[in-house]
Amino acid sequence: MSSDLILDIQPLGFQWKTLDPFLFCVHHQDFYPAGNAQMGPQDSLGGRNIGQDFQRKDGWNMYHGQQVPGFPGHPHRGFETVTIVQKGVVDHADSLGAAGRYGNGDVQWMTAGKGIQHSEMFPLLRQDADNTMELFQVWVNLPAASKLVSPHFTMFWNENMPRYTSADGRVTVDVIAGDLQGISALAPPPDSWAADPRHHLGIWLVRLAAGAEWEMPATVSGHNRSLYFFQGDTLTLAGKELSSGHSARLRPEHAVTLKNTGQQEARLLVLQGQPIGEPVAHYGPFVMNSREELQQAFIDYQRDQFGGWPWPRDDQVHPRESKRFARYDDGREEHPAGE
Repeated sequence: MSSDLILDIQPLGFQWKTLDPFLFCVHHQDFYPAGNAQMGPQDSLGGRNIGQDFQRKDGWNMYHGQQVPGFPGHPHRGFETVTIVQKGVVDHADSLGAAGRYGNGDVQWMTAGKGIQHSEMFPLLRQDADNTMELFQVWVNLPAASKLVSPHFTMFWNENMPRYTSADGRVTVDVIAGDLQGISALAPPPDSWAADPRHHLGIWLVRLAAGAEWEMPATVSGHNRSLYFFQGDTLTLAGKELSSGHSARLRPEHAVTLKNTGQQEARLLVLQGQPIGEPVAHYGPFVMNSREELQQAFIDYQRDQFGGWPWPRDDQVHPRESKRFARYDDGREEHPAGE
């Protein structure tokens, strides 16, 4: 295939640049040491800017955590977060009283809508071994008609994740959103841009063994499609060599052949979908359509903190012995099969 199918190539930074309807994506990979009794790191926190630790000292960050790594209670309005955890676990708590623990292949899809506070903490459960953490968080915009819907989250447990596997078993794709070669993703939250199949929103996590080749099918003309090559050596993409640590914007209406020309497994993320095509006013945790709406978001948050915070800690973590679970604001509790 001609390299004309590639519209643009960019290096990956900490926050990956995305195209409408996506707002951004971030890839966290932290090689945490063994955990202590409080589920924080056994290693010293000396030399870190605690509360704002993003320097990757010793291969890991505390982020905004003081004792346990992660992101203590913070608000969102007007968009969605899709949190894809490959290794380690995330403890969720929110202003509606909902909670959960998920990880090791699970995905949480949360519609912030009219406003929610939540915390995302990374408890280090193992006290006798290292605690590697790897996750992606994708921010998906909401159209004006859905900016103020009721908050909602949905769990996609690893055991239920739809996956495409090539005939030779050398290519696998986690179909987190959208459809791929006859395989359909689990249902997203009802007010998501992804909930309407006409938007063809896709989130795919792709793995190619060394030497493996796969033809990624075409999608709809006029939609946005980006590929993020975050792990591996080299990849041939539409006849052009792409090195790890780069993204490529692709013409959506053509199939594209990918070949892993490196010596190790290649891993990449694909984001695609119909643009929302509305103005974006973005400030911190709020994404609206106008400056006036942003100002109203701050007023509303200052008035009632989007329901307050019903937890004893803003960095709420669940007991070490807790298995994976989701407890929703209506009291319903959910566990993956076997837990």
